[in-house]
Amino acid sequence: MKIIQNVEVKQILTENSKTKLIDSLQTNKNQLLKECGQLTFELKKMEKLNKFEPSKINLYFTNEIETRQEKIKQLDFQIEQIHMLPLGSEIKEKEVQALLEINVGDNWNEVTTARTIVIKEGRVEEIR
Repeated sequence: MKIIQNVEVKQILTENSKTKLIDSLQTNKNQLLKECGQLTFELKKMEKLNKFEPSKINLYFTNEIETRQEKIKQLDFQIEQIHMLPLGSEIKEKEVQALLEINVGDNWNEVTTARTIVIKEGRVEEIR
């Protein structure tokens, strides 16, 4: 019988991967900042049209901007944490699913033990 099990993928932090990770987070942050600017512009545009109730428009756009600002704060925190991590640290990157073969007589605890794939610079270093 075959079963599906979640497998954690961890990345070993190197200078190169640290730079790529920070750049990726910074790109996401910049995108959110642009969206905030665009939402502010759209808010002012909608207020001038006078087609909708100003309080509802203001509430909607304020909520959207605040949501993005919260995400920006989270990204800033993540960037700060990555700067503090020493090289060689393992960072959880994602989870994937693996297909496991089980047979009658297998030790259930060994078969279903959580597995981890460790990668470094895009190459599989270790499977635990």
